[in-house]
Amino acid sequence: MTALLKSDVQDLNKVNSMRKVFNFSAGPAMLPEEVLLTAQREMLDWQGTGMSIMELGHRGPEFKMVAEKAEADLRELMSIPSHYHVLFLAGGATTQFAMVPLNLFNGNDTADYIDTGVWSKKAIAEASRYGVVNVAAQTELRDNLACIPDQSHWNVNPGAAYLHYTPNETIDGLEFQWVPKTGNVPLVADMTSMILSRPVKVSDFGIIYAGAQKNVGQAGLTIVIIRGDLISELKKTVPTLYSYQLHAEHHSFYNTPPTYSWYISGLVLDWMKRHGGVEAMYQKNLRNARTLYTLIDEHKDFYVNRIQPACRSLMNVMFYLQDDKLTALFLEEAEQSGLTNLRGHRVTGGVRASIYNAMPEEGVKVLADFMRSFARRYG
Repeated sequence: MTALLKSDVQDLNKVNSMRKVFNFSAGPAMLPEEVLLTAQREMLDWQGTGMSIMELGHRGPEFKMVAEKAEADLRELMSIPSHYHVLFLAGGATTQFAMVPLNLFNGNDTADYIDTGVWSKKAIAEASRYGVVNVAAQTELRDNLACIPDQSHWNVNPGAAYLHYTPNETIDGLEFQWVPKTGNVPLVADMTSMILSRPVKVSDFGIIYAGAQKNVGQAGLTIVIIRGDLISELKKTVPTLYSYQLHAEHHSFYNTPPTYSWYISGLVLDWMKRHGGVEAMYQKNLRNARTLYTLIDEHKDFYVNRIQPACRSLMNVMFYLQDDKLTALFLEEAEQSGLTNLRGHRVTGGVRASIYNAMPEEGVKVLADFMRSFARRYG
């Protein structure tokens, strides 16, 4: 297994050798160069059809082949049980903030939510339009560092329709390193920024949803994985396109789906399979995150991370310069060094390095070397 992972990592770095910059954007994020080259090659003539994939009818046999392979590859990569539906929908993960309560509030219009950041708060605000939201727990400060409270301190409602949480918050760089235990209450997870970055046991969840634009593909597609028993009859109060039942019955083809985004996601899933799958990605992601957090901790007089180590994100390394006046210069010099999109979110400021699956170790090494040099020159 170790030899396989090493060879996979070598391949992952090779296919990014043509990159002129390393893109640390939080999303839409960088894509594997191998995927981009395939899309480029097939742009004008997909599989000998004489047409671009963007021109193919979504109900035709050609695109059906693309859709079926993408679902099969995702099921294989995540070991998705057969009694779970896999949906490929438009609307972005933000649409799921409404779809989840509209479909799961069924005579019991109360749900538990865990508030760990901006995206959790947006989900809470939207769900509050359709029922009663109980914020069962929220981020705490421990030694002036943000952390997730232990589940034993949560104020959960055992009769809730579901419990919703965001495993990884991209803006603050805070991530659950464990999965909540909810008993008979369905667990709903917004995995937009961490799906396929580490192994998860799908059967622990009632619903998993994720926008594709970080680890799976390009913007425009949202993946929903939903346990069969949670698909309820279409209610008169639910807009047609917001019904999980409708999309499941029509295999995500009730209306025209975002076909090109679906195609790109299929290429990414195939790329992942050929390079060791989720486990290989996870081991590489661990090394990348460890490289940056170790450097930050070794330069505490210059850089600071405001998250407890046990809750640090594997995907979004957020940090600040102790002297904030140097932040603009840091970002400017980083850009000149081919390290792009490192500016922190407009809400938080600072610096954010998003290191999704497509980021090779070479890119993280270049960033770490730059950070070390910058601290030496200005510290």
